[in-house]
Amino acid sequence: PMFETQNVFDMQSPSTLSEMSMSPSPPPPPRVYKPCVVCSDKSSGYHYGVSSCEGCKGFFRRSVQKNMQYTCHKDKNCPINKVTRNRCQYCRLQKCYASGMSKEAVRNDRNKKKKLKGEIVNSNSDEVTEDEHSVLQEILEAHQKTFPQIEEAALSPVPVITNHFKGDSEKKDDDMEEEDGDGKGKQMLWDKVTELSSKGIIKIVEFAKKLPGFTSLSTSDQITLLKAACLEIMILRLCSRYDVDKDLMIFSDGLSLNRQQLHSGGFGTLTDTIFQFASSLKSMDVDEVEYAVLAAICLISGDRSGLEDTERIEQMQEPILEALKHYVRSRRKEQPSVFAKLIMKVTDLRSISVKGAERVLHLRLEMPDELPPLVIEMLDRQENVCIP
Repeated sequence: PMFETQNVFDMQSPSTLSEMSMSPSPPPPPRVYKPCVVCSDKSSGYHYGVSSCEGCKGFFRRSVQKNMQYTCHKDKNCPINKVTRNRCQYCRLQKCYASGMSKEAVRNDRNKKKKLKGEIVNSNSDEVTEDEHSVLQEILEAHQKTFPQIEEAALSPVPVITNHFKGDSEKKDDDMEEEDGDGKGKQMLWDKVTELSSKGIIKIVEFAKKLPGFTSLSTSDQITLLKAACLEIMILRLCSRYDVDKDLMIFSDGLSLNRQQLHSGGFGTLTDTIFQFASSLKSMDVDEVEYAVLAAICLISGDRSGLEDTERIEQMQEPILEALKHYVRSRRKEQPSVFAKLIMKVTDLRSISVKGAERVLHLRLEMPDELPPLVIEMLDRQENVCIP
């Protein structure tokens, strides 16, 4: 198989996002590239013939595709490094050429036809370039290695708790309370949901580390991005496993919950909102690649408050957005508006995430000793979220 899912919970996991972001990843170390030949920043791979960072790669591509004409306001010999690279576009472009970046490679990208997973049918205006194919492939691999396929999850032993709650969809709240007068069933469900939430956070941290360029950001920016996006990605991942026919949410270990069970498991009034969001994604026929890339877009987002290097993060997000746009339009040539609707789903996720954070903070007041430390820290970030 191309991808193998690794169980990071075989190790002793750090207790906070801060510790995890600074800890080495349990999977094998990622491929190491020599520094960007243009600005000496950390390289994300080989682009247009040389080792370069995401920023210089995107700058060179835009400059060539748009045939940009820049002017140097000094002596055409400005120093170009990761601090000064945005000060003189003329000298930066000249250094790109001097370092070996190929204009032809950019032009060839616009003409190459690539297929991803046998699903992409390219059109004249919306084709997936070789570089974009690589971006999608890296994100998909990061997703699959940190979020097992539903078929794999279904093979896992179904937890005892599922049998305990079997048939609850036919019961009302008062029926449940009569059956579980001591609240034992609901407590089991709550414990299971919080356990899966903690594991889900760890998986999302691992997903982030596998994204191109993420670990080259400052530790502070890594933590800011993770805290801001973690709940959004958890909700998105849960919704990707929504069973429309049975109206069930399927968790990573095979646990299936209906609306009533999810409500009792701590989601409360947020339950219907999440089910509605999941249903809307299913109606758009969102596939695994699109779920993975949406998660990456949630994470690599330069509009989060408190970031040190907003511009760099925006530059990292740009090729991801472009790759998604071409992929989505290639899949749905007769539905050109779907890409815009998908991006709106990111905005919807932020709104749901804020409500989810409020819900958990409410639970924290009710049950101060029962929320895992990771869940508490993840939600200690609302002041860092900018709702567009």
